[in-house]
Amino acid sequence: MSEQQAEQMMQQMQMLENYFSDLGQREQTFIGIMRETAAAIESIRSLNKKPESETLVPLGMGTYIPTKISSSQKIVLNIGAGFAVEKDFDSAVNYLEARIKEVEIALQDTSVKKQEAAQQLEQGKAQINQMMAALQQAPSQPPKTG
Repeated sequence: MSEQQAEQMMQQMQMLENYFSDLGQREQTFIGIMRETAAAIESIRSLNKKPESETLVPLGMGTYIPTKISSSQKIVLNIGAGFAVEKDFDSAVNYLEARIKEVEIALQDTSVKKQEAAQQLEQGKAQINQMMAALQQAPSQPPKTG
């Protein structure tokens, strides 16, 4: 293998490592979204069990206002692209559960891609190790003078 080929292989390995890292970050993002969504579902369900409950609403900069929540109220859901919709509690839970399923699919897809990238990294590292071993075993030629 020539020096140029070795350099190309090292660049490919670097790109693959970056891709692997990006997939890991995506995985963590999806896991965070799933946790946040599950917490929202649990909160909605607990609010629905009580006819009325008290809570604090954040206003910003660590300030809150106490308020009462009625289970007959609607939930406002951000559906993306700057749009929000009003839903009753049960519809909101159904919507969020559907979102969790979508995120689970995306997480599974990302995990598969991450495993494939890990295998490619291992294969690349093995090839580089073989190349380095071959270079070390090759007889050294004295430099030409001329």
